[in-house]
Amino acid sequence: MSKRYSMTRYLIGATAARTGDEMSGPALLLVGLSVTGSASAASALLSGITVSAAVGGPVFGAMLDRAARPGRLLAGALAVYCVALLVILLSLGRLPLPVVLATAVCGGLLGPALAGGWTAQLPRVAAPESLPRANALDALTFNTASLAGPALAGAVAMTAGPAAGVVVSLALIALALPAAWTLPRRAEAVRAKPSKPSTSVVADLASGFAAIGRTRPLARATLTSVISYVGVGMLVTCTPLLGERALGTSGSGTFLLAALAAASLLANALLARCPDLLRPDATILGSALALAAALLLAATLSPVALFAAMAVAGAGAGPQLTALFAVRHREAPDQLRGQIFTTGASLKITGFAIGAGIGGPIATWSLSGSLLVAAGFEVLAALGFVLLTVGPVRHPDAPTSHADHARIRP
Repeated sequence: MSKRYSMTRYLIGATAARTGDEMSGPALLLVGLSVTGSASAASALLSGITVSAAVGGPVFGAMLDRAARPGRLLAGALAVYCVALLVILLSLGRLPLPVVLATAVCGGLLGPALAGGWTAQLPRVAAPESLPRANALDALTFNTASLAGPALAGAVAMTAGPAAGVVVSLALIALALPAAWTLPRRAEAVRAKPSKPSTSVVADLASGFAAIGRTRPLARATLTSVISYVGVGMLVTCTPLLGERALGTSGSGTFLLAALAAASLLANALLARCPDLLRPDATILGSALALAAALLLAATLSPVALFAAMAVAGAGAGPQLTALFAVRHREAPDQLRGQIFTTGASLKITGFAIGAGIGGPIATWSLSGSLLVAAGFEVLAALGFVLLTVGPVRHPDAPTSHADHARIRP
């Protein structure tokens, strides 16, 4: 752990990168809708930049775990992501849509770098005794980004046009480059000259997935959060249409997301002050149920009910993220920490992408219907959690991978 790298620098960098990321999704959705005039095309653009995370996340995480200077690898990923956003913006409306979507898919490979890539470095920044509070503060950067990102996207779109929102989002990501570049080196790289890894990337990938699949709390938290994010992706895709229905303009739909993020921020601020209140595993289940209730309320399409639904959704989604981080920090082997965080992030992003991809076409047919389907995914997420809780426990003498031997016990 570096004595010169402060938690404040980490939080500033993570907040800038994540705010840019949270802003880029709604900004791309709005610019896609503006240029193409099609909700389906706009949702395809958002889905494109998120769906490839399932591939990029595990590979990027394995590379982080093998890198002597993971911060420099993270900075490079942020820079390439910025370039991808710029290329999408410049080519939209000038090149065929499939070409633009292909660019989005390529850029999305690095999407997990803006989420799990940062969080995996947290134990090198915070002392072990302060990790619970640092974990809650880290989750707060997500909530702050979720609050500021959509609000900025809507405000910039209404004042300077949808394209300006994409420019601002990539500028925010670029601001995080110095903080990423200077992240602490791996401890073993400080003590000695790093040697060539003894295992291949493929073997590391297999170990990482095995650690998630064989460790019940990790498997349960991962499955629940991924299915839950399908519903969240559908909700986000519906927000321009919800904004138009409830507030008069599609751009104002981003303020619904800001209301959700504000509730998340308040909930996680409480957890940052009182980290002992968090019961990670139970919180993950409760959050899925809260999101299901919120989506059912939003399906009424009443303006007052919509904002109430966003408040309920935020109160559930915010603690879910903090709880998810707590489970991963508690269960992940140190040598696979980066991969587990980025793999988990990539799977969640992929769940979001699936929701975004199906949410637009269903919302075109029925806005309420899309929200009801999203609520169904949240119920399915809760059922998945319960099934993995009551299922058979692996016998302690069963064969284990080296990841299981190294797993950190709660």
